[in-house]
Amino acid sequence: QVQLVESGGGLVQAGGSLRLSCAASGRTFSTYIMGWFRQAPGKEREFVAAIRWSGGTTNYANSVKGRFTISRDNAKNTVYLQASSLKPEDTAVYYCAARTRPVGSIAAVTTTTMYDYWGQGTQVTVSS
Repeated sequence: QVQLVESGGGLVQAGGSLRLSCAASGRTFSTYIMGWFRQAPGKEREFVAAIRWSGGTTNYANSVKGRFTISRDNAKNTVYLQASSLKPEDTAVYYCAARTRPVGSIAAVTTTTMYDYWGQGTQVTVSS
């Protein structure tokens, strides 16, 4: 079992920045990929970014590429999502997810079914 706890959400004006954190505990040594997803009201949960726990290879959704940065601190078992140049359409609940099964390409882990554990989510609201 892997437990995930997100933090860092809040209200920010358009153009501003936030850093989301995801603290992992439990069988974290079994984690291969960490990802961030988001879900806006009335919409499906969508992929934002992912990172390999070992090696740090990353992948981003086109909608956030160049504005968001995913990183990890292995010693703290924590993954971060630095969100900059925020837009009102970035408003959503942001979820952290962990995949504990091996995968060949990080480009493949962009759907919710590819992940095994989820956090409770943190709200990000961007005002115009």
